[in-house]
Amino acid sequence: MLVVLLGILGLYVGPARSYWATWHEAGHRRAEVAALRRENARLLARRARLRDAASLEREARRMGMVRPGERSYVLEHLPKGP
Repeated sequence: MLVVLLGILGLYVGPARSYWATWHEAGHRRAEVAALRRENARLLARRARLRDAASLEREARRMGMVRPGERSYVLEHLPKGP
């Protein structure tokens, strides 16, 4: 009788371990999805800001772009602020 009971208990160990591993993995995936949703929200906000012409121009100038006909200058060796 004890052998049968241990055999039945052994049959439950494998699925229980699989359930535990799956539950643990799901927790990691939920955290990953939450991080990706935050990143998506940040990128959507950035896209909305860049649709504004002034913001787009500011970003382009930050990247060193100039309008046609403008001349860009690079100032080097300026003193550092206080």
